[in-house]
Amino acid sequence: MTTKIKFGDRVVGQNDLPYVIAEIGVNHEGSLATAKLLIESAKRGRADAAKFQTYKAGLIASKFSPSYWDTTKEPTTSQYELFTKYDAFGEAEYKELAMHCKKHDIEFVSTPFDLGAVDMLEPLVRYFKIASADITNPPLLKKVAATGKPVILSTGASNIAEIDAALAILRSAGAKEICLMHCILNYPTRNENAHLGMLVDLRSRYPELLLGYSDHTLPNEQMTSLISAHLLGAVVLEKHFTLDKTLPGNDHYHAMDEKDLARFQVSIKQVHELLGSSRSKAPIATEEISRLNARRSIVLTRDLKTGHTIAEQDLVAKRPGTGISPMNWDDVLGKKLARDLPEDHILTWDDLTKS
Repeated sequence: MTTKIKFGDRVVGQNDLPYVIAEIGVNHEGSLATAKLLIESAKRGRADAAKFQTYKAGLIASKFSPSYWDTTKEPTTSQYELFTKYDAFGEAEYKELAMHCKKHDIEFVSTPFDLGAVDMLEPLVRYFKIASADITNPPLLKKVAATGKPVILSTGASNIAEIDAALAILRSAGAKEICLMHCILNYPTRNENAHLGMLVDLRSRYPELLLGYSDHTLPNEQMTSLISAHLLGAVVLEKHFTLDKTLPGNDHYHAMDEKDLARFQVSIKQVHELLGSSRSKAPIATEEISRLNARRSIVLTRDLKTGHTIAEQDLVAKRPGTGISPMNWDDVLGKKLARDLPEDHILTWDDLTKS
């Protein structure tokens, strides 16, 4: 049985509308004013949370770390150089952004990329997101888990052994509420590489956990990737967010904007309505009249007298289903009638003798 997790003010379970995280990341490019505009835009698009990334270049990457993104979109070939461009924010800025989120009634979140970032963010966030790249970073996993706050763990580029190890570390260090995010660590992720079907495997292997999806595909009008992920069980959905998808840089061109987000929210409500509140197959209340009138009963093919022994040729299955079900066909054969009955009579158990 999957759990429910409270992310900020929303309690999210496996059958709920998705919790949507607008991953602003560093698309503010070091401008506090732009970061605030992004928060406001995410709120207008009806995201549940505005998420940032908290790092310092010297703590996240060696000066000799190569790129792993599409350099035709982001030409910087060194991770250290790229991170140096966007690591200007410190504690004061994140406090101000958290206050701005509170003012606009949207959850503030930021992914920590070092131990100091966990300490700094701990009083500002109500849950933590751990990036795919840190799934094999025990010190960070332990530090986050020790806060006792819910954890969203991204699984990009990981195998099952690594996921199991990370979960064991988180749990042993105090994490009780964990959401596991499918993710492909490509920037961007081509549709044929998204492998949303892996959500099915994650659901099978980790039925006790909430599932999510962190998306790096290029958005389309239908926001197909996010809707498909939700249909496959992802109830926490994260996608990079920008004010302008045409801006140069690493995380603008594969991000969604406010219009994408608003359009998605309309579509996902329709999809969620179609999914329904239950995932267990059973008749629903509005089908009761159909069960009664569209199903069949055992009906007499001709007039019959009291004491007649019922034979195959005496019976036919017809609607409605208010009499004896054809499922009891063999039980009726050989029984005697308790009264005279006309052709087309819908047979009931009271029409038959007890012997």
